[in-house]
Amino acid sequence: MVINNRTLFLAIFLVCFGLMGFGLYLQHVKHIEPCPLCILQRIAFIAIGVTALAGAIHDPARRGWAVYGSLLTFFSVMGGGVAAWQVRLQHLPPDLVPECGPGLEYMLDAMPLAKVLSMVFKGSGECAEVTWTFFSLSIAQWALMWFALFALAGAAAIFRRPQRNYFR
Repeated sequence: MVINNRTLFLAIFLVCFGLMGFGLYLQHVKHIEPCPLCILQRIAFIAIGVTALAGAIHDPARRGWAVYGSLLTFFSVMGGGVAAWQVRLQHLPPDLVPECGPGLEYMLDAMPLAKVLSMVFKGSGECAEVTWTFFSLSIAQWALMWFALFALAGAAAIFRRPQRNYFR
C-alpha cells in the first residue's frame, strides 16, 4: 500500500497536534515548565503542523507538493537544530553547563529581540536539565527524532510523484 502525500501530511498534522497536546499536558498537569529552547521547538512543531494541514487541505499538483515539502523540511531542520543544540547542552559535564538565565517572557519584555535570540540560542542551565524521560530518552531527544522523521517526509513529498486522482 502506497500512502499519498495528502494522507502523509494529514498524519504529520495529527502527530504534531498530539505532540503539542502532550507538551501542554506536561506543562499544565505535571508542572514541567518549558525552557526557552523547548518553546522554540514548540513553535517549529506548530509551523510543521500548520504547513502539513494546509498541504492536506489544499492537495496541490506536483509543484505545490514541492513547495509544501520544502516548507515542511525547512521547519523540521530548524526545529531539529534547536533540539540537537539542547541535546548537546544536556550531555555537557555539569561544570560546563551555562548559568540559568531569566525567563523568556521577562527577556522579551526587557530586551531587544536580537539580544533575546542570542541568549536563547546559547541555552541555559534550565535547558540542560532533563526533567522527564521515556525509554531513557529526554524530551529534546524525542523531539529531535520527530523532527528528523518530518524532514524525511518533507523530502519525500518534494521528490515523490503524486498519485493521479481521476475523479478530481
